[in-house]
Amino acid sequence: MAIQRVTDSITALLCRDWHRRLFDELIPLPDGTSYNAYVVAGTDKVALIDTADPRCAAEFTSELDALKLPRIDFIVSNHAEQDHSGCLPLVAQKYPEASILATPKGKEILTGLLPVPPERIRPVQDGETVSLGGRTLQFIHAPWVHWPETMLTAVPEESTLFPCDLFGSHLATSAAYADDRPRVLEAAKRYYAEIMMPFRAPIARHLEKIASLNLSRICPSHGPMHADPSWILAAYRDWVSDRVSNEVVVPFVSMHGSVAAMVRHFTNLCEQLGIAVIPFDLPVSDAGKIAISLVDAATVVAGTPTVLAGPHPACAHALTLINALRPKTRVVSFLGSYSWATRLHEQVPALVPNLKAKFLPPVVARGFPGQADLERIASLASAIADEHRCLGVLP
Repeated sequence: MAIQRVTDSITALLCRDWHRRLFDELIPLPDGTSYNAYVVAGTDKVALIDTADPRCAAEFTSELDALKLPRIDFIVSNHAEQDHSGCLPLVAQKYPEASILATPKGKEILTGLLPVPPERIRPVQDGETVSLGGRTLQFIHAPWVHWPETMLTAVPEESTLFPCDLFGSHLATSAAYADDRPRVLEAAKRYYAEIMMPFRAPIARHLEKIASLNLSRICPSHGPMHADPSWILAAYRDWVSDRVSNEVVVPFVSMHGSVAAMVRHFTNLCEQLGIAVIPFDLPVSDAGKIAISLVDAATVVAGTPTVLAGPHPACAHALTLINALRPKTRVVSFLGSYSWATRLHEQVPALVPNLKAKFLPPVVARGFPGQADLERIASLASAIADEHRCLGVLP
């Protein structure tokens, strides 16, 4: 835990979880993470914005005590997920006079997740403000970032936004601010890809909503703070846009070399056509890296052998995740192989119904790919090139 003075009225409590390597028992954390909370003090009242994960409860309460606050009047819960609300019962018990502020949906979810008396939670409306004396909390409802109850909190006098998960990154670092932009950008893109990408459309609307705030600082609840928010705002505008890149993501698995040979041939052909290819050998690939590649890529081409008539479980798992992440992919196909029978043609497309993409005819070879199969792969690569030209990403 570290205490960082942000301004005369804002203090950050940064709990670095250096060694955590998995989030929600699903999301890889190669760089750990942090849970950030913020104290905003006016001349009359004091607010705590979010808390921390219960695994950091001892550190969090210790550092809160170190601030020697005479009281906390408001506890703002931007997001009810436990990595931000988990210490809320402890803080509420320690400061019994504090009102907990959340969206109406937030109150409903908090009372279901945590032992917090419903009468302690005061719902706030979109656009509502609370004066702290010289500093104002402005609440901005932002549902589906990334739960239905989420909101953002602004302090207009400080041109500061507390967006909880939005603009965050799973990154444990000694740096309080995002000074190492390349590193933070990669972590933020991974975070967006794994958590925010399914909610691209509502996030785009929320970006428009906060555009008038004239922000000079963004303080997320994961990762470093943004003293210059312009670049992370620009990155998010790009990620949520409909723009795609001249790239093909190829998540594949090969048991006896047939699919690997098809992927190599396909990759070579695409490169000759001027298309960038990002292949992932699924059994040894980082799911987060795959998610990052999906943020921009125009096309996904999976590769799988047949296992019990259907796709290999590693490929089926990857496609299930891709379907859940809902990338802005425009073109989809797959390469496959089988020995005596297969149902890949029907089962693979059925795994990605959420993708609003054109499905090109796949190439499925019996055994190791022969000359006819290689020619069909060439036709698939040419068809993808044509689609990319129509999208304006390939000359």
